[in-house]
Amino acid sequence: MSEKTRPISVLVNEERVERQVLVRQHLVDFLREELDLTGSHLGCEHGVCGACQVMVDGQVVRGCLTLAVQADGKHVQTIEGLSDSGELAQLQEAFLNHNALQCGFCSSGMLLTALNIVRHHPHAGREEIRDHISGNFCRCTGYQAIVDAIETVLVKRRAANLTGVST
Repeated sequence: MSEKTRPISVLVNEERVERQVLVRQHLVDFLREELDLTGSHLGCEHGVCGACQVMVDGQVVRGCLTLAVQADGKHVQTIEGLSDSGELAQLQEAFLNHNALQCGFCSSGMLLTALNIVRHHPHAGREEIRDHISGNFCRCTGYQAIVDAIETVLVKRRAANLTGVST
């Protein structure tokens, strides 16, 4: 083992992955280059734009600011895994219906933020939604369509909970 590399064992989208990684390799680079999980994008590489977001142990993190070695022993979920599981289906449909996807560069990070809102802030209003997505840059939509999509999902889920219907 080199001083410049470390072994990691990480659960990525429900699959155990063991690799030798450079100690300074960012998590998003590891996911893209080593595992071919290219749904998270590299934008600013300074943690400002949100395009690189993934979930680590259920928390949304900036993959460009998180080192791969920091994910050792943790559970990482990417846009691919969350999409395949069906957990994002309602949000993806709403984003599509509201034309909130546009070029798609920010979509993976925006969807992870939206999922976080749905999970942890089910009663969020438009201003709170805007506040939560403020760490994600989108050059195409002007954010209105994104807020509309997230609000639609929240309203549907609240209505379903009132009627006892599962979403």
